[in-house]
Amino acid sequence: MSDDRPLTISIPQAGRLYFGLSRNGSYAAAKRGDIPTVPVGKRFRVPVAAMDRKMEIVEEELKPPVRVNGGTAA
Repeated sequence: MSDDRPLTISIPQAGRLYFGLSRNGSYAAAKRGDIPTVPVGKRFRVPVAAMDRKMEIVEEELKPPVRVNGGTAA
């Protein structure tokens, strides 16, 4: 991870950056659990590493199955 990159970002920043959501949409996604949060005092922040891992999992799930000899691999 780059030293210039923050460890956490705000909920609206995460929603906009990762999903293109509005402020209200970002808070709704965090409430549903689609955006991971951690409490910091009275506020909630989004750990960048957790969001990156979540997006990697989603990318893996969206990849098409690998075809082997005309069939799909298990």
